[in-house]
Amino acid sequence: MNARGRNRPDIKDEDEDWDDAGGERDDLTDVPGGVRLQKVLAAAGVGSRRHCEELIGAGRVEVDGQTVRRFGARVDPEHQVIRVDGKRIPSRQDVVYLAFNKPPKVLTAMSDDRGRRTITDFLGDRAERLFHVGRLDYDTEGLMLLTNDGELAHRLAHPSYEVAKTYLADVPGPVPRDLGRRLATGIELDDGVAVADRFRVLEQAGSRALVEITLHEGRKHIVRRMLAEVGHPVGRLVRTTVGPIKLGSLRPGATRDLTTKEIGELYVAVGL
Repeated sequence: MNARGRNRPDIKDEDEDWDDAGGERDDLTDVPGGVRLQKVLAAAGVGSRRHCEELIGAGRVEVDGQTVRRFGARVDPEHQVIRVDGKRIPSRQDVVYLAFNKPPKVLTAMSDDRGRRTITDFLGDRAERLFHVGRLDYDTEGLMLLTNDGELAHRLAHPSYEVAKTYLADVPGPVPRDLGRRLATGIELDDGVAVADRFRVLEQAGSRALVEITLHEGRKHIVRRMLAEVGHPVGRLVRTTVGPIKLGSLRPGATRDLTTKEIGELYVAVGL
């Protein structure tokens, strides 16, 4: 299920052949000039309109916190919050949610007066004004989220929501057995203690090791500084997850639309 900010179906409610009387009655007040709920769900990528009717009839859809059982309920997708099975769906047609695999030597910015490559160089002719959620260092590569959903971007980047991020790091080996415990206990840095949520060694061969580290902090160069402080300076660093979103097989420099399920999981992660 893809939730595209562009190329999503237009959900203007022009076809009048859908039965407004379907499903049970409920107390939701129809929005004058609104769009039928099943059309909004289908346009958001939840499924076919027939499947969306089944979800509504089963009481699995909420609008502004109220369960809706009428197939023809009319809603305002621009302003009302719609949830399926408790997870919010991206009902606005003008909002974009992208995963981007940032290559190394690319600036986390939309423009640069020094002529360095930026994220914009990989977005083609997109007309939307996108925000990058957080930052990756110039030499760090991997997963970034791009969106024009300002509230979601703000919450994902704000430390109070503690959204976890996972990285793969190439470091000098061998890695001592107690390193994970030390990182989880906390490493004293110039700007305070930094703590890893999880740490594991994936590979060791000769003088190099590949490790995976997860933390929910976003301080500048935090992974590089932590590992350097414990004697394992990072060579290559790749971010592989942001909250529930995984980099997967996305090639460097490419983007993909997040699915409706992924967007819902992001909403849940930051309490929206």
